Amino acid sequence: MKENQIKYAELILKDCLKIQAGQPLLITAPIEAYEFIEIIVEEACKLGVEDIAFNITDANIKHTMLKSIPLSKLKNHPYFNKEMFNDYAKKNAAFLSLATEHPGLMEDIDSKILADVRLLAADTSLVFEDCRDHNLLAWCIAMVPTMSWAKVVYPNEVEPLRKLWETIFSICQVNQPDPIKALEKKLTTTSQICDKLNALKIKSLHYTNSKGTDLVIGLSKQSRWCSGLSHLDNGKDVLVNFPSEEVFTSPNKYQVNGIVYSSMPLLASGVTIEDFSLTFKDGKIIEIHAAKNEEVLKEIIHSVKNAEYLGEAALVPYNSPIRNQETLFYTTLLDENASCHLAFGSGFTECYEGSVELTDEEKDKIGLNTSKTHVDFMIGTEDLTIEAETYDGKIIPIFIDGNFSSEITTI
Repeated sequence: MKENQIKYAELILKDCLKIQAGQPLLITAPIEAYEFIEIIVEEACKLGVEDIAFNITDANIKHTMLKSIPLSKLKNHPYFNKEMFNDYAKKNAAFLSLATEHPGLMEDIDSKILADVRLLAADTSLVFEDCRDHNLLAWCIAMVPTMSWAKVVYPNEVEPLRKLWETIFSICQVNQPDPIKALEKKLTTTSQICDKLNALKIKSLHYTNSKGTDLVIGLSKQSRWCSGLSHLDNGKDVLVNFPSEEVFTSPNKYQVNGIVYSSMPLLASGVTIEDFSLTFKDGKIIEIHAAKNEEVLKEIIHSVKNAEYLGEAALVPYNSPIRNQETLFYTTLLDENASCHLAFGSGFTECYEGSVELTDEEKDKIGLNTSKTHVDFMIGTEDLTIEAETYDGKIIPIFIDGNFSSEITTI
């Protein structure tokens, strides 16, 4: 297994982050993954990286602190205060986040505390956030299996951790004869789909399915479709999510109307939110319902400015490598790449032509949402239909029965 872990590390550093000799590296990772952290460091050193910093996390310690210590006392604690990110952003570092999950761990923490903690991390890393939003930094989020997460995903496996690692290797094509070539082929395919969608000049998208989703999302003439590859100011293309199956855009925040139903649970701040629906009017979420942890979802949406508006609409075929695993991973990075999804909160400047240098007020005027949060939630189903209306009045099926229509795959 270690051989594939080394290949996985190489893919992340060389092909996702495009890290260079002498470039600083900041690694965020769970303490449970210390063996893989060692591999990442070894491979980074081989590439000539010398300045390596760590933001080590421990979900159980975080839970204990949130249960026992007032938030006002935690604001300067490095676990919650992310000023270190600003220091490394100024040094043009690459940022690697090795993510894992602990589903349900934070169920007994007050929803307002969880929302405040999310805001604290954003408020203390504003330089980093600004550099990232302006495509000045190389960054990547990749999954790292841990035993606590693996036991939830594969409760009946004798060796759940090994099983989860093998699944990650398969999804990320690490076990292919030439992983780099396989990744490049996938990215070429998603880029071609983006080109086709951009050529259509789509005015709106109409989503319907048997769960009750009936949602119209308007796109600006400045909206453009992008893939997981982010084009940096220095000319490099970095893969910010690994794996990535999506193509996505940012809608006009004021042109969303109707209702949408979730198709998978949402894990947010360690809390699992299930079977929820959001109702929109003129872009704003006006109704929120959930079978489980409704108050947490309401707090996440209502506690942050502009979180009540959409920032992303992403397309992922139902027949995709992650979805075909027929596994609920309880983590957004994997589950969002198994399903069409939306995100409330901040939109992407890369998805709005000419928006990079605009102020928040100017972005608002053209319909691009700005917020201190961005939360993806899954809506894709086997019978999802999406019809596009173009700016020249054509109606074109984009999705039929959960997958791209022939009009898109053959344009």
